[in-house]
Amino acid sequence: MSTANKQDLMAKVAWLYFVGNKTQQEIAQSLNISRPTINRMISQATDSGLVQVRISHSTRDCLELAETLQRRYDLSLCEVAPTLDGGENGDYRSIAALGGAVMERYLSDSRLAVIAVGFGRTLKAVVEGVSEIPAPHLKILSLAGSVALDGSFNNFDVGLRLADKTGSKAFLLPMPVIAPSTEERDHWHNGQLFPLVKQLYKEAEVAFVGIGDVLENCALVADGFISAEEALSLQSEGAVGEILGWAMNKHGERVNDGWAERVTSFPLESLAKRPIIAFAGGERKIPAILAALRGRWISGLVTDEATAVRLAAL
Repeated sequence: MSTANKQDLMAKVAWLYFVGNKTQQEIAQSLNISRPTINRMISQATDSGLVQVRISHSTRDCLELAETLQRRYDLSLCEVAPTLDGGENGDYRSIAALGGAVMERYLSDSRLAVIAVGFGRTLKAVVEGVSEIPAPHLKILSLAGSVALDGSFNNFDVGLRLADKTGSKAFLLPMPVIAPSTEERDHWHNGQLFPLVKQLYKEAEVAFVGIGDVLENCALVADGFISAEEALSLQSEGAVGEILGWAMNKHGERVNDGWAERVTSFPLESLAKRPIIAFAGGERKIPAILAALRGRWISGLVTDEATAVRLAAL
């Protein structure tokens, strides 16, 4: 039997078992294949990624936490996923599983024409968990610059990956997240491409973003967008987190003092009347998430249970 035929047979067996709710014995009899072979095919289908299981309904505890946070911070959407073991990677997987289902609800809406996306590890994990949904009419705009200080491309910009999964067009900002000076930011904004993407920004109907901390070893530092010294400087000014490079203090107020004038990203305030959904979790991000909630920078949140418990207690 050829490899293609084996794949087809394995897919059929998996479909009958997981979707058709057939027992292994029933499948063996209908396909005239031994039961041990059916068992092996089901295992291979799961291990190879051919079968992906998603549970989009949270537990009662998670639902109650989501309701608490949604009511307290007047969110239009709040989803809480059961926390997985495994530290930070567990947080990614947990949020990605539920966040992918949330994102798909928007992508499946044929009326949606333009969406805006941020960047970051959690957001990338969410996008990786999204199923392929044909949406060739869709335009996907990256809200932040895609270039690090050394000229390298931002590996955690999700615009291109989401465009791949939907067959849509991606529009990136070929500029750093934080310009070295106000003059250089103005230079990037005065380029020929910027008015084009600025118009798309006005048309965006929903934004998906991540939330970052500003610790000395934060993602902005690790990915080469700012130096460790700049992160420490932000902390000394009271910053506890950032969204798209826009720094905020514990009250959710924007940290300016020469910093905001260098940020090249689109400001979130212009999207305030449209959904801004953040995907974030983990112990070190709690002050940043709380600041985003207090400052009403976001209108939706997808997080994990452990993070939600801490947020609800503050």
